[in-house]
Amino acid sequence: MSDGRRHIDVAERRARLALRHRLAGAARAAAPEEVAASLVALHGTDPATVYLAVAARLADPAKAVPETERALYEDRTLVRMHGMRHTVFVFPTGLTAVVHASTGLTVAARERASLLKDMAKAGAPDAAWLAEVEASVLAVLARRGQATAAELAADEPRLREQFVYAAGKSYEGVHSVSSRLLRVLGVEGKVVRGRPLGSWTSSQFRWAPAPEHPELDAARAQADLLERSLRACGPATEADLKWWTGWRVTEVRRALSAIGAQEVSLDEGTGYVCDGDADPVEAPGEPWAALLPGLDPTAMAWQQRDWYLTPELRTQLFDRSGNVGPTVWWNGRVVGGWAQRPDGEIVWRIADRGVGREAGAAVAAEAERLGAWLGTTRVTPRFRTPLERELSA
Repeated sequence: MSDGRRHIDVAERRARLALRHRLAGAARAAAPEEVAASLVALHGTDPATVYLAVAARLADPAKAVPETERALYEDRTLVRMHGMRHTVFVFPTGLTAVVHASTGLTVAARERASLLKDMAKAGAPDAAWLAEVEASVLAVLARRGQATAAELAADEPRLREQFVYAAGKSYEGVHSVSSRLLRVLGVEGKVVRGRPLGSWTSSQFRWAPAPEHPELDAARAQADLLERSLRACGPATEADLKWWTGWRVTEVRRALSAIGAQEVSLDEGTGYVCDGDADPVEAPGEPWAALLPGLDPTAMAWQQRDWYLTPELRTQLFDRSGNVGPTVWWNGRVVGGWAQRPDGEIVWRIADRGVGREAGAAVAAEAERLGAWLGTTRVTPRFRTPLERELSA
């Protein structure tokens, strides 16, 4: 470039994605911890997404469930907690302090204030009462190790207290102290999601004490998290980073400056990589295909997605709230979607007309791999998208 910045084209961005997100065959991981570290975080709103995302990136997908459960519930090397954009993710446990300080503190203060305000409006008990209940709940969890909301309420009956929310409004409802307080404690980094009540696809879960972690300086934690994000997803634009983190643009710029991020040129404008990470990256030696689940971190990692997702496919692959459904990938770009039918069959469709027979054969092999791993397990995305609904019918 005439301004001295290196230009990173679409082909190289797709190569980086293939290798750093462990999607190309030779880049696949041996353990869930490697997957989580490579991606920084796995979306945890839909429990099945975590396991499907791990399985797509392991050399041996048969390890996905037992090894992920080991990491989450036995070794505790992974933890499921609130993170960026007030969303639940699965992180390496060592990132707990970074995530909490960089993204959780501001949201946590807002959530607690909102709960106290809603309770006060409804004439419910005050902040001192809530503090007593909170201390009691944390003591119960420390004693039990993990517990469901119902089990916690059995030991601390005040959790069953209810209050009217938005009285007189069209969206009036009755909230329980249990649901609201546990949510606040989760955002505050005091409790985390524990083992589910059923199988790995279950949305019902137990609560557990959060891993102990030091309190970090917020600005330093933001710089740390942003650097990890760029290592995984760079180059990224300022808009990408603002969207992924949920921070203000001033916070993104401060963190970019703190890590000495390097500007590069992208087709859509200025992008950023970590200092020293602008050197060319070669594409994987072999073509690759992948079937990724809804809310997969690769599909959701950037706000500006035209370099890997044809705009015409968005209405088929996203719901109205912007949640991505199951996607079919070929050599670093989304070319279609997939679904599981009630009888267990994995069905897929390549919607990009520019894709040839080689892609079809590779996708079919990945569908067979996925179907063999799932066996009798049935998965339905929490957020249904038009193509997924059509294919699964």
